[in-house]
Amino acid sequence: MTDTLREEEAIKKNVLSRMKRIEGQVRGIQGMIEAGKECQDILVQVRAVRSALQSANKLILKRYMLKCYAESMEDGVDSKEALDKFIRVLTGFIEG
Repeated sequence: MTDTLREEEAIKKNVLSRMKRIEGQVRGIQGMIEAGKECQDILVQVRAVRSALQSANKLILKRYMLKCYAESMEDGVDSKEALDKFIRVLTGFIEG
């Protein structure tokens, strides 16, 4: 297994772990709302979830970059074409 594939796999595991943690946080927020907790406390937790999602997004983007690079090297894809594809994804990430 190449270093790139190992790194992609490590990122995947990391993101899955983060998503499970985020899922738990969201369930906690639901419970807080149902229990009538203070809005300020709920908003703090929502901000934490948003931050966790942003961190996961960065890792997902990094994994995509590694994958695109590895595929372009394996397939002999024109580097301009691979770069254009990556820029389209990155632009969607920034704008979305």
